[in-house]
Amino acid sequence: MKRSLRFLILIWITSWAALPLWAQKYSNEFLSIGVGARAQALGNAVIASTEDVTAGVWNPAGLANLSESESLQVGAMHSEWFAGVGKFDYLGITLPLANKDRRLGLSVIRFGIDEIPNTLSLYESDGSINFDNIVEFSAADYALLLSYAQRLKTQKGRLQLGGNIKVVHRRIGPFATSWGFGVDAGLQYRNNGWQFGLLAKDITTTFNAWSFSFTEEEKEVLELTNNEVPINSVEITKPQLILGAARRFGLGNVGLLPELDLIVTTDGQRNTLVSASPFSIDPAFGLEADYKQFIYLRAGLNQFQRIRDFDNTENLRMRPSLGVGLGISSLKVDYAFTDLGSEENTFSHIISLMLEIKPRKKG
Repeated sequence: MKRSLRFLILIWITSWAALPLWAQKYSNEFLSIGVGARAQALGNAVIASTEDVTAGVWNPAGLANLSESESLQVGAMHSEWFAGVGKFDYLGITLPLANKDRRLGLSVIRFGIDEIPNTLSLYESDGSINFDNIVEFSAADYALLLSYAQRLKTQKGRLQLGGNIKVVHRRIGPFATSWGFGVDAGLQYRNNGWQFGLLAKDITTTFNAWSFSFTEEEKEVLELTNNEVPINSVEITKPQLILGAARRFGLGNVGLLPELDLIVTTDGQRNTLVSASPFSIDPAFGLEADYKQFIYLRAGLNQFQRIRDFDNTENLRMRPSLGVGLGISSLKVDYAFTDLGSEENTFSHIISLMLEIKPRKKG
C-alpha cells in the first residue's frame, strides 16, 4: 500500500511541477459539480466511501468494491440549476471483467444552458432592428470517462486502484468548440471499518484546444461593440489532489458513516478555508445514517468561503445539503436538496437512480 501511495503522489507532484505558467484557473469546473444525489447530499465528501457506478467520476478505485455477483450496474441523474437555466445530466454503467477483481466503467456527463438568443444579427444594414434574425443556440460541456478498477491482494485490509481516461468536449453554439483529454488516478484502502481514499485529478494536465468560427459580419459586430474577437487557444486544467477518510459504525440495525475530504487545488489562491498560493485547501464533510441499508438520511457541508458584506465585515459561509435514499431490491432512488453557488435562493432538487442487473442463477 505504501509503495502504491508513494507512486501515486510522485506522479501528481511531477505533473504539477511541469505545468506551464499559462494554465487556466477553474478550467473544466463543471466536472467538480459531481454526480449522484447521494454525493450531493453528503457535500461531495465521498472519495473514500464511494462504492457504486458513480465512483467512475468520484474515485475510479471505488468501482472495485462491487462484487462479481452485482454484475451490471447503471446509474442516471438529472438536476437543474439556477431556476432551471442550467441542466446537468449523467449516465453511467459498470460491469466486471473476466477477472473478478477487475471492473470497467463508462460515464457520460452534460452540463448545458439551452435556448440562448443570438443577437449578433439583430440589426439590419440600415440600422433597423429585425427580431426575426434572432436564433437560439446552446452552450454545453460534455465529458466521457472510461474507468478501470482493480482489487489488489494484501495481508491486511483491502486495497484498490483505479484510473480514468477522459475526453472533454465543449461547445458554444456555432461560434466555438474545444476538445480536451486527461487522466485521473485513484486509490482506496479499507480495514476494520476505516475507509481511506485518494484521488489525483488531471495528473497529466487536462487541456482544451479551442477553435472559433465567427463570420466576417459577426467579427465586425464584435469590434463595433468593443468586444474582442477570440482566437484559437489552448486551456490547461491543473491537477488536484483529494484526500478522504471515513469510518463506518454499526449500532444494531442503524449504521453511521461520516467522511471528511480535503480538496487540494494547485491553480493559485482560491477563496477557501485554507487559502494560499499556489495551493489552497477546501474541506468537505458528509454524514450518512441508514436503517438496515434500506432507508438513508444524509447531510453535508462544503465550499467554505469568506464573504465580505457591505459593512466590510467578513463572514464564513458554506454550502449545506440534505438528502434521503431508498433501496428497493436492485433499485436505489436518491434525492438531494443542495446549493450550487453557496448563495441565497439558488437551491436545487436532485434525483438519481441506480439499477443493478444481476446474472441469472444456473439451475
